[in-house]
Amino acid sequence: MVEHPRSKFGLENHGILNPGAVYWNTSTPGLYEQAIRRREGHMAHLGPLVVRTGQHTGRSPRDKFIVNEAGSSDKVAWGKVNQPISQAQWEMLHRRLRSYLQGRDLFVQDCYAGADKKYRLPIRIVTEHAWTALFSRNLFIHSHSFDELVQHTPEFTVIQAPNFYAIPAEDGTRSEVFICINFAERMVIIGGTQYAGEIKKSIFSVLNYLLPQRGVLPMHCSANYGDQGDVALFFGLSGTGKTTLSTDPQRTLVGDDEHGWSDNGIFNFEGGCYAKTIRLSPTAEPDIYEATRRFGTILENVGYDPVTGRVDLDDESLTENTRAAYPISHIAHATRSGVAGHPNNVVFLTADAFGVLPPIARLTPAQAIYHFLSGYTAKVAGTEKGVTEPTATFSACFGEPFMVLPPQTYAQMLGERIAEQGAHVWLVNTGWSGGPYGVGRRIKIAYTRAMVHAALDGALDGVPTRVDPIFHTETPTACPEVPSEVLDPRLTWGDNGAYDAQAARLAAMFNENFEKYAASVDQAVRAAAPNA
Repeated sequence: MVEHPRSKFGLENHGILNPGAVYWNTSTPGLYEQAIRRREGHMAHLGPLVVRTGQHTGRSPRDKFIVNEAGSSDKVAWGKVNQPISQAQWEMLHRRLRSYLQGRDLFVQDCYAGADKKYRLPIRIVTEHAWTALFSRNLFIHSHSFDELVQHTPEFTVIQAPNFYAIPAEDGTRSEVFICINFAERMVIIGGTQYAGEIKKSIFSVLNYLLPQRGVLPMHCSANYGDQGDVALFFGLSGTGKTTLSTDPQRTLVGDDEHGWSDNGIFNFEGGCYAKTIRLSPTAEPDIYEATRRFGTILENVGYDPVTGRVDLDDESLTENTRAAYPISHIAHATRSGVAGHPNNVVFLTADAFGVLPPIARLTPAQAIYHFLSGYTAKVAGTEKGVTEPTATFSACFGEPFMVLPPQTYAQMLGERIAEQGAHVWLVNTGWSGGPYGVGRRIKIAYTRAMVHAALDGALDGVPTRVDPIFHTETPTACPEVPSEVLDPRLTWGDNGAYDAQAARLAAMFNENFEKYAASVDQAVRAAAPNA
């Protein structure tokens, strides 16, 4: 066996005793060899590793728990997102997991979360499979220094055992799947699911708890910067275009999903990207498309022909949530430093399937807080069982499943940062126009890119605006490379009355959702609510 750097801080420190072979900090080629030898996946044409995640092709948010212990219980926003599990239940589940791991081969990756060395978190990922070790190596920041890896001491550890299952009646879980975070023991344990995104997002949840206590705002956003060093953030839920719009050949990518905003500027939490690939276009998303054709990239649940070895990015037979996990170095226009200055522009992305929000609008500081706490996007028919028409989805901070503290904590920090830096805030609708989903058409990505470029380059400064009578947002009446009629969603509908009714319907949903925050925000933020 080839010896890779092995930390002096051994697995016994995590209660893992008598394992089988342990593969420490194995390189990408070595993990490929192990994954293929163990029949975990196939190497496709041009080199990506194609894997399957079984019945779980996405996150299981209802199976995520936080241990209710004295050190963190008064800080956590308990509820449907952050469900408690007792210390006794944790100990029983953890004990059985440690017994399960005895005699089993394990893969260990010692990494970091956070490109800024002042705030980075040393972490360790322990997995049963070579491909999930490669996933961790791609998505987190790893060192090439032998001596540094030998001295690596994790401050948080993730143990992922997809073939170990919870016993709901005994463990207090909802199902056999569990994602449990223990802030006292600084550990995450994951079982019952092979979906690798749980590893990534569990560490994000950890950072969402730890960093605000150090004065850093954790954000579910992508980031890039222009030739003049101007920085832009892109907040948005899955499917809104966060990765697509930030991976821009005309700008330098900092990261595609998770960042921190400190007194020094922003920094990426990760060392790689985790992009949706369904119907990926080589024209609209050239950099991401090329990354799916590279050695080192993991393709999760992507269509694959075992005879030709070629993949089909249009194949949705397993899931719509097909994914590519690749190191950020696969993107030509990306910085390896993972750090940048303070943002000049903040963009909130929403895929409005009701077809009534403007394609771009500038927000006041109060509107920015309102929309950040709302975190609106929409599901469309067919994406989930039982969804037959557009369904509003509100996810606070554009990432509520990962926010451990009350949403108002992050909103207050964002408002303070925006005010300090004088950043402009934009609401960009990447969804539908001319009617709701099924009637209208999705706004062309070329138009969205043109509007975003104009906002970031200052081309929209001084352009006359139109105030939306329902949502109160200011929409420019002209934008380079975008037809003027596209900028007013009401004009794209054939029936103005139908538009007004649909807009009023969505406004009422906004207001109903915001009731839980109304008492904790000032009057200016409450006044940013739309007219129902």
